Amino acid sequence: MGIFKRLFGGFGSKKKVRIVVVGLDNSGKTTVLNALKPKKASLETVPTVGFSTEEFQKHGVNFSAIDMSGQSRYRNLWEHYYGEVEGIIVVIDSTDKLRFAVVKDELETMLADPRITEKKMPILFLNNKVDQPLASPPQETMQALGLDRITDRPWQMFSCDALKGDGVEEAIKWLADNMNK
Repeated sequence: MGIFKRLFGGFGSKKKVRIVVVGLDNSGKTTVLNALKPKKASLETVPTVGFSTEEFQKHGVNFSAIDMSGQSRYRNLWEHYYGEVEGIIVVIDSTDKLRFAVVKDELETMLADPRITEKKMPILFLNNKVDQPLASPPQETMQALGLDRITDRPWQMFSCDALKGDGVEEAIKWLADNMNK
């Protein structure tokens, strides 16, 4: 079988893309990525310091995801990766309404970056932790972040519970479809 794989490996090969995953600390970025990886073992999620890289395959796309720390002292690192990626995932803690203004500021800074502006890459917003009693519904989160002002690129918001994986698969399918266009 190995020889056939080498001979015909180029046929049907999956598209390779790099994405960046951003969001404030404790929003669930790493948990989202863990939900997308093959289930091997139950992994405990610890806060990301700086960044980490994860790879996974979904919907005909090989993703290489840069998981950026959301702690305030690391957020200035996000911009160093914008030129290297073709898509963005923004994870929002839907229960942390007090910090929606911080998310909005970080989003405005990101969207003003020339490397983001010129590429018109798709942005996937994940309204995470929707299983919690105080979670903001997607429409409320979109309004708080002013997402209706994004008219120059494809974007979509999905609700998810990253711990259970609910909504994550549908969301990444949207991103894969928009990266294949």
